[in-house]
Amino acid sequence: MSHSSTFVAADGDGYELLMGRWSRRLAVRFVEFAGTAAGERILDVGCGTGHLAFTLAHDRRVAGIVGVDYAPIYVEHAKTHNADPRIAFEAGDACSLRFADGTFDRVLSLLVLHFVPRAEQAIAEMRRVAKPGGVIAAAVWDVRGGFVANRIFFDTAAALDARANERRARNYTRPMTRPGELAAAWQAAGLEDVCEASLSIRMEFASFADYWAPYLGADGPGAEYVATLDSGARERLRDAVRDAYLDGEPDGARSFAASAWAVKGKVPGPITP
Repeated sequence: MSHSSTFVAADGDGYELLMGRWSRRLAVRFVEFAGTAAGERILDVGCGTGHLAFTLAHDRRVAGIVGVDYAPIYVEHAKTHNADPRIAFEAGDACSLRFADGTFDRVLSLLVLHFVPRAEQAIAEMRRVAKPGGVIAAAVWDVRGGFVANRIFFDTAAALDARANERRARNYTRPMTRPGELAAAWQAAGLEDVCEASLSIRMEFASFADYWAPYLGADGPGAEYVATLDSGARERLRDAVRDAYLDGEPDGARSFAASAWAVKGKVPGPITP
């Protein structure tokens, strides 16, 4: 855990199982919302294993994409899976970006700001490195009201363990996750033409084992909690979460809605005499 990120990052493949398969889907919706344009240089703040950058690269008109993430293990995973010379990945801190002022045409952040304790500083950095007239956009899960698969786990755990209740409260009160909070932060940062939207995907699981597997890993807040349990408590939690997943029907595929808040705005242009 660091001063700039509260996300537990341990393994690129573990992140793929936990969230990468869903951030890949959300990235498509987010890029539709945030836009791209010919010749742009784009910064992906908190790139994780690279799905936003890879989605941006589908637009062959984009000149270059730089992905930055606080977790070197995720950066290395992204590099391993990158075959596009327009994309570069590097380790870096969202609250202290190494780039000069006005470097990028578009600065985007997907599923990151709610894990940054000083989110306002990260937003200020995103604005600083964007050109006048450039677009700044971000999206985070609507963890309290629109993240069904996650609530199944934490609501069940909270009913069994007071410590899990504390963790649930911490997870569902993270910065930038309430309605209107992103838009207010964008306006406070002095961005113009601010627009907020809700983006939705479906999370499909093949079975309860598929749903439960990420919680046995080492990435993210759910797995972090499970790792604190002894074997008996872990089995009780697994059985209770399994009942919630099954909902009275045989084990098999399930599909859950997942919604994210998204915001975009423009850096004010240069003042003309």
